[in-house]
Amino acid sequence: MATGITKRHSRSCRSRKGTSCNCRPAFQAEVYSRRDGRKIRKTFAREAEAKSWRADALSALKAGTMRAPKPTTVREAWDEWHEAAKAGHIRNRSGDGYKPSAVRSYERAMRLRVLPEFGDVRLADLRRPDLQGFVEKLLGEGLNPSTIQVTLLPIRAIYRRVLSRGELAVNPTTGLEMPAVRGGRDRIADPTEAAALLEALPRDARALWATAFYAGLRRGELQALRWSHVDLAAGVLHVQHGWDEKEGQIATKGKNRRRVPIASVLRDYLLEHRLRSDRDVDALVFGVTPQSPFRPDTPQREADAAWKQAGLERITLHEGRHTAASLYIAAGVNAKALSTFLGHSSITVTIDRYGHLMPGSEEEAAGLLDSYLTAERKRAERKARKAGGDLTGAQSGAQGVEIAANPHG
Repeated sequence: MATGITKRHSRSCRSRKGTSCNCRPAFQAEVYSRRDGRKIRKTFAREAEAKSWRADALSALKAGTMRAPKPTTVREAWDEWHEAAKAGHIRNRSGDGYKPSAVRSYERAMRLRVLPEFGDVRLADLRRPDLQGFVEKLLGEGLNPSTIQVTLLPIRAIYRRVLSRGELAVNPTTGLEMPAVRGGRDRIADPTEAAALLEALPRDARALWATAFYAGLRRGELQALRWSHVDLAAGVLHVQHGWDEKEGQIATKGKNRRRVPIASVLRDYLLEHRLRSDRDVDALVFGVTPQSPFRPDTPQREADAAWKQAGLERITLHEGRHTAASLYIAAGVNAKALSTFLGHSSITVTIDRYGHLMPGSEEEAAGLLDSYLTAERKRAERKARKAGGDLTGAQSGAQGVEIAANPHG
């Protein structure tokens, strides 16, 4: 048996009486933490897993990134994480604090599904097979794959924090086989349909939907938008706040804080809305009052009634954001600029979400390359003809000078 690895037989195993083993032994790996003055142990079903963990643990102890685990349960770790996240002391992968809506989503997942299953289990004892079985159990209960993905997010966040503090060396949430999320494509309106949808709305509702269609702001950003952040002269929306249903106005952080161009078609709607509303510069652009935002369901209900009467297919504010992205792409806006305008955390998010709308088919790529090469060839030919013409003119001039100097040849 390798150093630091102990084979653990069951209590009823015959090997304890000196005969052959009749159980499936486990393998306990251990290392010593000088920093904590005690041993760290972990048990595995296979010897190879025990060796791998021990090697990783020894490296982590040497680097000072691991400590002896505390007897903390999943419930206790969640309570600590939850309070720290609400206070803004924990950052997400993008380096920003968690939004209140995200914290509430995590709390709901932990309360309804994770804590009833693992609340009393020590963090150090929770293993990947346990979580894999949990995923398969939720799938068997008929939960949507996206719901299962969301359920695992808080437990992943807890372990990410614990590992960063050196309290554990192994993350049981890595390598899980998750069900694929294959949601349907969101509805997108083309330019003609977008214009028709806006035209069918009451005049005082058009600016809100036009800002969704042509600027791609999120619903909370539309709720929190103030006239002080609408620069019609410069043609820019300054997105600096969002609106949370519990917390009210919240500051926009990271790449969500951005400048969004105001196209001429949107400018006309906003200008008309400004003249009609006659609100001061600090007022909400689309609020039911200067300081009270619209309720999420109210504009949708009013728009649905207008579109039904006009015989048009309904669309949501969120799908209006997708419409804006599709219009930007069709207009030739590059992926990096689009990512900035939409407030995505990275260009990868933009490409994953809207890559199917971007130019990229084999036929289109071949056509673009052919057009480029044809243009370059014609440019080279024009340059060659010009160079040849200059040379011919210079030669003719030289010959004329020679004839003038020697008219009889």
